[in-house]
Amino acid sequence: MSRRSSTGSEGRVASAPGPRRAKPRKPGARVLHLDTFSGIAGNMFLGALLDLGLSRKALTGDLAGLGLDHRLRVATVRRGAIAARYLEVRVPGAGKAPPRAKGAARTGRAPGKKAQAHHHPHGRSYPEIRRLLERARLDEAIRGRALAIFEALARAEARVHGTPIEAVHFHEVGAVDAIVDVTGAAIGIERLGIERITATPVALGEGAVETEHGRLPLPAPATLELLRGIPTVPAHVAWETVTPTGAAILRTQVDEFRSLPAMTIESIGHGAGNDRPGPMPNVLRAVLGREGSVGADRVATLETHLDDLVPEHFDYLMERLFDAGALDVSLQHLQMKKNRPGFLVRVVARPSERGALARLLLAESTAIGVRVVESDRIVLEREQRRVETPYGRIGVKRVWDAEGRCEVSAEYDECKSAARKSGARLRDVIRAAEEAGRALE
Repeated sequence: MSRRSSTGSEGRVASAPGPRRAKPRKPGARVLHLDTFSGIAGNMFLGALLDLGLSRKALTGDLAGLGLDHRLRVATVRRGAIAARYLEVRVPGAGKAPPRAKGAARTGRAPGKKAQAHHHPHGRSYPEIRRLLERARLDEAIRGRALAIFEALARAEARVHGTPIEAVHFHEVGAVDAIVDVTGAAIGIERLGIERITATPVALGEGAVETEHGRLPLPAPATLELLRGIPTVPAHVAWETVTPTGAAILRTQVDEFRSLPAMTIESIGHGAGNDRPGPMPNVLRAVLGREGSVGADRVATLETHLDDLVPEHFDYLMERLFDAGALDVSLQHLQMKKNRPGFLVRVVARPSERGALARLLLAESTAIGVRVVESDRIVLEREQRRVETPYGRIGVKRVWDAEGRCEVSAEYDECKSAARKSGARLRDVIRAAEEAGRALE
């Protein structure tokens, strides 16, 4: 079990970083979308990548760099009405699992693993796994992704058990099969040229699971710790839909939680978990495609009317809202009831941020209520970059129109600061930054 929070070397429990922020989109970028209607496990993710077109030969060749004795078994199975890839890691000499307690088959075990694949009595410590990955013959990008996933797992374990991260010892998760799943996930992302990953809110099962730590509630404590800040929905099934490894992949690799983004679909893959009774087939659906220059997404608009806001306080409120993830914040003058002058505060945000931003509005303004409406948004592709100029590094925004033409605008505040420091004319600084932005690939 595990999650993204731990104790540091001084014995302090350190809080984990939040989920990844959404990456800027690029026209033509390859995007992977995960439909987690039945949860996610490490082998479900890797099975879906194989079904999308990841070469098994390339995967096996890259995994050989780990130096771990194992064999991949990949089979096409049916889960409900869907054909999917089921992946199992076999370790020579691995013992069979002890008998389960009565009823454990329904309430326990990962959605993607058989019980014997999980049973590795000795496991590995987090420092051992880290050293193994650091010494492995892997591309640096693959190594970086694998290390990030296992660090998230270790921090979760440390947070749950109140131990230093270096003292974390994995039992089931630290076994060879999980190391292969994690590294294989990193290999697949790189081999398929995926630049951005999105996922739906993840479906969570209920009940209990048998672990090396005894019987634990579902979601398992470390899984729940890893899912802090990530949108979830109930799966309405009495078994484990999300494993710690699956949750760590979501936390460290997914850039945005949302519905299917606008894309040209190239391939669709399904990764199978164990065959489970329930309202939905136990599979992870993965959609691979390329984004265009015009996209669409969902946003939440939060509004409140204020007739007693001190105007000079709005600057602070706006800063706090942007820091908390708002996409846009605006203030409009109103004539309110009894002819009182007032303000309309409007905040545009991702749906997953609506709760946090509403609480901030209520805490940092005089609002006593917030209205929230979700809607579709049509957007041009854009990205934020920093460019080198004779006046220092300056931020620019690059936006592609529907015909694919790139427009560049410099960040005004940074240009103003650079002009003051250098004594140059503001328009010269802006021109230099925008020319450098247009010169980028």
